[in-house]
Amino acid sequence: MNYLAVVEQLGFRTLHRCEKLQVLWGGYGELVRLFVDDSSIVIKHVRLPKPDSHPRGWNTDLSHKRKLKSYQVELCWYQHYVAQLNANSPAPNALWVEQHENEWLLVMEDLKQRGFSQVITQAKPIHLCACLRWLAYFHAQHIQVDASGLWETGTYWHLATRPDELDALEDQTLKAAAKRIDQVLKHSPYPTLVHGDAKLANFCFTEQGDRAAAVDFQYVGAGCAMKDVALFMSSAVTPDECQATEQWLLDEYFKHLRQALIELRPELDARGVEQSWRPLFAIAWTDFQRFVKGWSPNHWKINAYTEALKDKALRQLKAY
Repeated sequence: MNYLAVVEQLGFRTLHRCEKLQVLWGGYGELVRLFVDDSSIVIKHVRLPKPDSHPRGWNTDLSHKRKLKSYQVELCWYQHYVAQLNANSPAPNALWVEQHENEWLLVMEDLKQRGFSQVITQAKPIHLCACLRWLAYFHAQHIQVDASGLWETGTYWHLATRPDELDALEDQTLKAAAKRIDQVLKHSPYPTLVHGDAKLANFCFTEQGDRAAAVDFQYVGAGCAMKDVALFMSSAVTPDECQATEQWLLDEYFKHLRQALIELRPELDARGVEQSWRPLFAIAWTDFQRFVKGWSPNHWKINAYTEALKDKALRQLKAY
């Protein structure tokens, strides 16, 4: 696409060059960085119609509709929600949103211009802390808020949108518990907004690594905060380190959550929130495990740690 018209619409004088950052999942468009004047911006360019293939073979009408809804949700997020984010959960602001019948443009700030210049594939403790802090402040800010225009149930793997993967699931015990797990998470106390795809790849860091900003809000919506924490850990901690890291990671998250609640939501009982959420970590991860085992049975995220966590969660369900 020729992005010059967009550049001119935003009042920039010169488009120096265009850098393709990535092709969107499933071939739905591209993410590009434009170098304009003495700055840069990022454009998410979504193109329809339905692609002919899918990276893991799940090329169905349901998958297509879910993806379209995700882009609609993301546009809503950038038009109506992102500007209200607290300073400890930064994300790029929208500069321009344009919608046509078969393509959408989302023009955003380049986080590099705000000091978030690093994208990493291996997390050190400083990166883990930065992301957990981001999540804690994000969750604290959005407890019991209206999620109009976003997903009724956030995350890309929630049960209602994944009937094909549930049907393919061979773990019969987990399959039988899937609806109960979904209900427990849906009705967890202190409902909040979840990022919905809080993997390590969706965070950018300062050069020092001590602060994080998040991108990719296609699956933001209402839900249990532990879903974000579980998905983040699954992406940022190797399976052989999960058992040793779990307690530290949860303690770190809830340390930041307590502080965030004091600052942002002092009317809420921080201890009550923690007591309600912490036990749901295993159940939230098991919800994700249900999806992964149906979607890609040989995926590396299915391992001894996640299977033990699943067994723990299934025992916990009896208390709900």
